Amino acid sequence: MVDVLSGRLLVDKAGRSVEAEEALQNKVVGLYFSAAWCAPCRDFTPVLCGFYTELLEETEPPAPFEVVFISSDHSAEEMAGYMRAMHGDWLALPFHDPYKHDLKKKYNITAIPKLVIVKQTGEVITDKGRKQIRDKGLSCFRNWLEAADIFQNFSS
Repeated sequence: MVDVLSGRLLVDKAGRSVEAEEALQNKVVGLYFSAAWCAPCRDFTPVLCGFYTELLEETEPPAPFEVVFISSDHSAEEMAGYMRAMHGDWLALPFHDPYKHDLKKKYNITAIPKLVIVKQTGEVITDKGRKQIRDKGLSCFRNWLEAADIFQNFSS
């Protein structure tokens, strides 16, 4: 992830900026392509929220996982409202960052919602994160972690 978002600032849902390298280092990263106006997105976001919360708040140590929201909202205000109302405590690429278009192209995003799970290098572990979470719940994280080559003393 250091490779893909290197040098970028991400924002949390309170609007605070964080360095991508610092926030994403040694983590499995889910790139979440979504938008407030998208009904299937609004349907899946609470599921992702529960998954994220269980991995980070209910496991000891917290799982090495982070979500980065890449918005397809129509405005920065719409994105901010969606993040406040429905999102977990994860990060986002700022609305006005044109890099979101490059990411959509790089990961072949033709429809949303889409959850692409990537290694630190940006290499895809799976582009079916949404389906895997729905079908397997927390157990899919162990597979992602093994594929990510991150040493971690994590047990689900």
